[in-house]
Amino acid sequence: MKRTLSILGSVALAALLVAACGKGESPASGEKQSEQQNAEEKDFNSITVRPEVAPRIKIGYPTMVDLADKLQVPSRVEVDEERLVRVGSYVTGRIIDLYVMLGDNVKAGAPLARLTSPELTQAQLAYLRAFSRTVLTQKAAERAHHLLAADVIAVAEVERRESELEVARAELEASKDQLRLLGVDSAVLKELAKQGHILPSVTINSTRNGIVIARNVIVGQVVQPADQLFGVADLSSVWVVGDVPEQIARNVRIGQHVEIHVPALGDTNFDGLIIFVADTVDPMTRTVMVRTMVENPQRKLKPDMLANMHITDNLHKTLVVPETAVVREANKDYVFLSQGNNRFLRVPVELGPEVADMLPVISGLTAEQSIVVDGAFHLDNERKLAELE
Repeated sequence: MKRTLSILGSVALAALLVAACGKGESPASGEKQSEQQNAEEKDFNSITVRPEVAPRIKIGYPTMVDLADKLQVPSRVEVDEERLVRVGSYVTGRIIDLYVMLGDNVKAGAPLARLTSPELTQAQLAYLRAFSRTVLTQKAAERAHHLLAADVIAVAEVERRESELEVARAELEASKDQLRLLGVDSAVLKELAKQGHILPSVTINSTRNGIVIARNVIVGQVVQPADQLFGVADLSSVWVVGDVPEQIARNVRIGQHVEIHVPALGDTNFDGLIIFVADTVDPMTRTVMVRTMVENPQRKLKPDMLANMHITDNLHKTLVVPETAVVREANKDYVFLSQGNNRFLRVPVELGPEVADMLPVISGLTAEQSIVVDGAFHLDNERKLAELE
């Protein structure tokens, strides 16, 4: 019986020792597994290239270049207001004829429409009365001078008639000015004085060369001087107006170079300079208006077209890497550092927008680090194949 208990005790002691040994080994085993996982994660970005792949890879360094930032601003094409005129009627009247359509090319002085007006008729009557009175008082003054020379009348009578002539001439000039304000030109005034017939209508003429871009009138319409009937614009140059966010408006100055891209015109770009930067911020959009003038000799740019304005900032030294040095994965950019003996390490970097096949380095890389400048794509493929194995 004692022997049996001794045997059972030995077996229990052995079991406890085995259990204790198992418990003592588990932390060390976990550490080894963690180290193994870390090594695997480290190796995930490391690669040793095969000899046949090495000739496809070119090693170099990031470079410092003079680079100008480009601010992209949504914009729109507008008519140059200095080359735009709004044409209306000088008098209240009714349109009886139209001579132009939208898109017509007109010269300065060309007739756009014709209207008739009672106000115009009254102004012509006043002019004819003033003209007749001026002729009569001038003749009376001349006769008075002849009679004074014959000692028939007194000097006071001559002075009275000369005074009447001066008043008549002043009234004539006033009536002329009134007719000019109503749109009657000098040639028509001369014809009116010569013939003595009231003109039934008057033309509305363009005041500059350009394209008819607005026509807000039809035949039979009654118009007033406040109405804008026609818009005539010279489109050989136009404005491109953009709205710059207030956070970056401090970097925009008059005279900066601008590149204009209009999606509707494909790959065609236009150059210009900023001619105006607003001094106020739009409280609704929190933007500052920027205006540039663009030459438009072929009239490809149409008012109200949508465009993108690329504002070039001043040149400054910037660290850049070629586009061929960068690989992208999961919305992150990477470059490969050279570690010698055909070994490379993939590291993340933060890059700016591409400029002429170069990418500005924001962080993650220095000018002294040796990197793969060409062939990063092939190297990344090798890394992925090694990962699958």
